[in-house]
Amino acid sequence: MKRFDVAERPSVDYETIRVSPLTPTIGATIEGIDLARPMTDQQFAEVHRALANHLVIFFRDQRMSIEQHKALGRRFGELHVHPVYGMKGHPEVLEIKTDENSKGVAGEVWHTDVSCDAQPPMGSILYMHEVPVNGGGDTLFANMYAAWETLSEPIRTMLDGMRAVHDGDYTYGVRQKQGQGEYPKSSHPIARTHPVTGRKALYVNNGFTTRIEGLRRSESDAILQMLYRHIELDDFKCRFHWAPGSVAFWDNRCTQHLAVWDYFPHRRYGHRVTVAGDTPV
Repeated sequence: MKRFDVAERPSVDYETIRVSPLTPTIGATIEGIDLARPMTDQQFAEVHRALANHLVIFFRDQRMSIEQHKALGRRFGELHVHPVYGMKGHPEVLEIKTDENSKGVAGEVWHTDVSCDAQPPMGSILYMHEVPVNGGGDTLFANMYAAWETLSEPIRTMLDGMRAVHDGDYTYGVRQKQGQGEYPKSSHPIARTHPVTGRKALYVNNGFTTRIEGLRRSESDAILQMLYRHIELDDFKCRFHWAPGSVAFWDNRCTQHLAVWDYFPHRRYGHRVTVAGDTPV
């Protein structure tokens, strides 16, 4: 398999924040900023650059109210309202809640958030309030630039320009048993070009993608299963261990993530705001 060239990631100097890469391929921790306070223009530019360079960035020991959390998200764009879930009084906020009564946990498969929307989210900002007392509950993230670039050239040539269907009913109706609803359903390029970096990223996921357009069902299923196994390779991943007050900000256009449910019956609780995105090309 072709190796992803981590040296291609640009070297960036930061003046207002400290950036420590978590792995050579994806993820970095950010220090020197209080997310509850409005960012200066320079802080915003440097956090935005860190996100573009590392795809997912992590902050520790933060304290934010719901309004401060929403204000942080709005600094990066309009807030996305989830088609199914929303917190009472705060429709832009998702409660991430698992306890002894839970029958499952959202995000147990590799996915990118709400890719069934015609304009899927640009990014998600998760702020964790409570974590399991005995450990567990980590989140895995994967680099979809690397996933695309390490496919063989014949496979990339075949898939480039093809489109796949992302169906909300597959996740919310079938997987999460929310019943029959008017869930979003959209067609997106299999290779998505990032609007900031200009790089191509693999844009199918096991959470929402149901078929590749123009192929027989058996052909589509076989190719998607191959891509899902490819996405799971350790070469593309980082793992984040949560603590109370931790924040993760990931770019939905070039990453996937998976929530590890290894802490039942203990409680895990947080809030997520999501930044609206644009039409994938």
